[in-house]
Amino acid sequence: MEDENRYFMEEAIRLSMLQDKGGPFGAVIARDGIIIGSGRNEVLANQDPTCHAEMMAIRHACKSIGDFKLTGCVLYTSCEPCPMCWAAAGWANIKTIFYGCTRYDAASIGFDDEFLYDELNQPLDNREITMFLICRDEAKKAFESWNTNPNKSMY
Repeated sequence: MEDENRYFMEEAIRLSMLQDKGGPFGAVIARDGIIIGSGRNEVLANQDPTCHAEMMAIRHACKSIGDFKLTGCVLYTSCEPCPMCWAAAGWANIKTIFYGCTRYDAASIGFDDEFLYDELNQPLDNREITMFLICRDEAKKAFESWNTNPNKSMY
């Protein structure tokens, strides 16, 4: 198992070295000893801040297996996932993540997400990213419609 983990991590690191589309980050997702998804940072190529390596690997893996749940999969990433990528892994039902560098290593080369970690620990009214609750009654109509829809698909 250790050799398998090393193999998948080395592939994630190899992808992190391909830096023509974005930052130095790579990721693979494996299930049952087979890579089913891979990605590298493509933020610059796509002009999309969500195109982190882990997000690209999750998208690729989901498309590969035709399911949005990656139950039984393992994420290998060259760096500790940022809050967005960590949350996406959780939404995809990935329960195990191996990572190479820490978020502090990333911060030391200019990729600092600490403000997001700090923001998450703040009460809503103390956050730098200001949030306003508006039109709640109108917005809740979509939830009510969903809740009474007999054909809904829960996920």
